[in-house]
Formats: sequence, structure tokens, C-alpha cells
Amino acid sequence: MANLDHIDRRLLAELQDEGRITNVELAQRVGLTAPPCLRRVRALEDAGVIRGYHADLDGSKLGFSITVFAMVSLKSQAEDALRGFEEHMRTLPEVRECHMLNGEIDFILKIVSRDLQSFQEFLTSKLTPAPNVASVKTSLTIRTAKHLPGVPMEE
Repeated sequence: MANLDHIDRRLLAELQDEGRITNVELAQRVGLTAPPCLRRVRALEDAGVIRGYHADLDGSKLGFSITVFAMVSLKSQAEDALRGFEEHMRTLPEVRECHMLNGEIDFILKIVSRDLQSFQEFLTSKLTPAPNVASVKTSLTIRTAKHLPGVPMEE
């Protein structure tokens, strides 16, 4: 759905910033009445532009004080091996993001953990021995200067 008009873009920007906004408030912000606003939002959902609505949780307040990025190289880059690794990563709740890269590193993972000891246990018992893993290099996050989900929505 590449043909988004300025109202669709404003709807997306508002929803990306505040997913719990009411349809009435959303309609007012973009200059529509409620029924056409709801129709547009539903059309964006049906087209897959809006994939879902989520709460932005503060991991540290829930006991997840460690965020680690892991660069994973695989022994084989055959398609079935890549898919097998991706499927395995989907089963690990600590792995919050898994991206295939081009270059010498095959995947980068974003991993959350309660503490350094828990991460070490995850690394040695679940990630490093995973099928097809050749090597894992990790970097512990010191601080996060910016965290914005989604994409820039400019009019």
C-alpha cells in the first residue's frame, strides 16, 4: 500500500506515537469525523501497514536490567540452515529481535536478561550450542540514548 495520502500518514504518525488513542480523538487530530477515520484505520490494518498495537514496557522495572546485542556466525548459510536458526530463535523468549545481515556476521540478536549471570547461562546453554552456530560475539548495552519503534512518518 504505497499510495498513502497525507491523512493516512497523519493517522499512522498519531497511532505510532499513541496507540491507545480513541478513534474520536484520532479523528479530531487528523481533521476527520469518527466513521471515516475508523474506516481508514481498518483499511491500513487490513493492508498490513498497521501490524498490531503493543504496550512499550520498561524492562528494567520488570527485572530485565541487561540488554545484549549478539553477532552470530553460522557454520552453513544454506537456506534450510538459516531458516532452522531463525525458527530456533523464535522459541527463545530472551531473544527480542533477530535480523539476518549481509557480510561476515550472519545474524544480530537483541537479547534481554535479568542480570549478567542469567545472560551467561543463556549464552552457554541456549545460544552457543544452538544448531549450526559457529561463533557468537556479544556486546553489553551500557545505556540507550534513543529508542523509537516504527518508522519516521513525515508528511
